[in-house]
Amino acid sequence: MQDLAGKTLIVLLSGGLDSMVCAGLAREAGARIVALTIDYNQRHRVELESAARIAAHVGAAEHIVLPLDLRRFGGSALTDDIAVPKNGPEYDGEGSDVPVTYVPARNLIFLSLTLGLAEARRAQDIVIGVNALDYSGYPDCRPDFIAGFEKLARLATRDGDKGVDFHIHAPLQHMTKADIAAEAARLGMDAGMSWSCYDPAPSGEHCGLCDSCRLRSKGFADAGLPDPTRYAVGA
Repeated sequence: MQDLAGKTLIVLLSGGLDSMVCAGLAREAGARIVALTIDYNQRHRVELESAARIAAHVGAAEHIVLPLDLRRFGGSALTDDIAVPKNGPEYDGEGSDVPVTYVPARNLIFLSLTLGLAEARRAQDIVIGVNALDYSGYPDCRPDFIAGFEKLARLATRDGDKGVDFHIHAPLQHMTKADIAAEAARLGMDAGMSWSCYDPAPSGEHCGLCDSCRLRSKGFADAGLPDPTRYAVGA
């Protein structure tokens, strides 16, 4: 991310490893960070604590935690009474390759909220930690989605109507999980601040078996880096 020194940058901060690295990149770029975390009543709400730690660590000028109860919609293992798969991703039963941990339209909803905050703060830049290589196959992580939303942002806002260009930065889009783990190390960030697990163990540890835990563990292993994560079961 370039040309952001002194600019206000809205960081969509979940508390996961990817969003942590995005926040670190924003700090490195010299941006004024406004962090937005969505409390959508997700199964793994412990990630909200990680988001708060990360926001403080990068010196965010503002950290908003916005409540949005997506359990009222359901339709996902993260927001409904559906078991989180522990033996590799299980698919939605509708003939698609999208796993049951997909939350319907989550990144579209979240980016819309982030765009609203950007316009309210007179900011033109948003960063999101989506990744389309080592990921679970969610459609709202793909480059076409990010490019499409950037165009939509110009059509759907007062500032866009005045000719303001909004920029959706997705710096991790084409990185592997190993690349992301290495980037966290390069930035001098403690990956132990972040949270990835979809189904926290009763002990408070990462479960070690869900798809997100497996991707995280493999990323550190592939990068040749120590994994600071405490898993209930070896991932």
